[in-house]
Amino acid sequence: MGEVLLLVGLQWGDEGKGKIIDALAERFEVVVRFQGGANAGHSVQIGDDKFVLHLVPTGILHPDALCIIGNGVVVDPGALIEEIRELQKRGVKVGENLVLSDRAHVVLPHHKLLDRLREESRGKDMLGTTGRGIGPCYADKASRCGIRFAELMDKDLFRERLEAVLATYNPILREVYGAESLNCDAVYEEYRKYAGDLEPYVKDTVPIVHKALEDGKNILLEGAQGSLLDLDFGTYPYVTSSDVIGGATAGTGIPPTRIDRVMGLAKAYCTRVGAGPFPTEQNNEVGETIRQTIAEHGGREYGATTGRPRRCGWLDGVALRYTARLSGVETFAVSVLDVLSAFETIKVCTAYKADGQVLRTFPAGAGTLTKAEPVYEEFEGWRCDISGATAWGDLPGQARSYLRFMEKLASARVQFVSVGPERTQVIERRPDE
Repeated sequence: MGEVLLLVGLQWGDEGKGKIIDALAERFEVVVRFQGGANAGHSVQIGDDKFVLHLVPTGILHPDALCIIGNGVVVDPGALIEEIRELQKRGVKVGENLVLSDRAHVVLPHHKLLDRLREESRGKDMLGTTGRGIGPCYADKASRCGIRFAELMDKDLFRERLEAVLATYNPILREVYGAESLNCDAVYEEYRKYAGDLEPYVKDTVPIVHKALEDGKNILLEGAQGSLLDLDFGTYPYVTSSDVIGGATAGTGIPPTRIDRVMGLAKAYCTRVGAGPFPTEQNNEVGETIRQTIAEHGGREYGATTGRPRRCGWLDGVALRYTARLSGVETFAVSVLDVLSAFETIKVCTAYKADGQVLRTFPAGAGTLTKAEPVYEEFEGWRCDISGATAWGDLPGQARSYLRFMEKLASARVQFVSVGPERTQVIERRPDE
């Protein structure tokens, strides 16, 4: 039997999933994206070429892998077509190796418009959404008034469903937000064109996935966002609109019993894009040093999807312990360890102080987390360039000690370490190290 591996981000997203998925993908015949939408931004640096993937699974950069956009993803068809064409223009094979689930929900114009209008109406209480229509599309899915690609491909049924949806939302756009109604004919014509362009890719992916399982193929499950943005377990309401931690089975059709292993991914420090509590944030020289260092190393601490600057801070060990436990990770990867080479002393939060109490568990309430003061442990930095390291033993002793402390927090073993932006700058640790 082949292996089914689930990769989960353990922080607020932007952990570097694209690079680790790319490193793993050559071992897997099938790569399945199972949740999120065009709000994701998975980056891979190959020489001078940088690829940022929003909807297409990262495995597409390995031409022999079958890439599946699962039913749990909400898909903006226009954005997907644009992404496919851009990849093809850059010489990436995109054809029969990409499949889109006919059960995936379609992001429609009213979703994107409502996303923007609702966010603007919140004023200073903005949630920091990407404005891609993800939340409203998932809301329609849960309300059982969404439109799936199976319906989009049926021109008569799509017309009927679209008329019903816009009859509900146009009055809201006009009367609640003072916006213009959407023209049903114009939306219909635009999306029917998308349907024609995407028809070769749209299939029932459940039998495809189960055939791969029966054939003993290795399957990699690719999530988007991070566990601290999970709809149930994240820093609610500053979260995404899908199940980051447990969405792999519901978003693919793979039974829970067939997932063999869960691998986590965490930055060596923490970042967050948009609003929401962030106890270890360093809105000071430390945070700026992190941004400058990542820039010097060829990267940018800006969101790959939104371009917004990431808020930077020390590693939050309370949060890492929490998400690693929820996800059931056995091993994990650590990204951008090289950035911490800039510091003489490195801090890790191991508890919070709030309301006169010391908290060692991650609180449910965003209010508690907002006023939480981190309790830090300090570690000696290594202050040398580690970007050329190719093996675990090449890392300075201080760096290995830091990684072992991360292992203690996560109760899981570090398997991969990223020491630079390039595809090749990933160390895989041997079992005996």
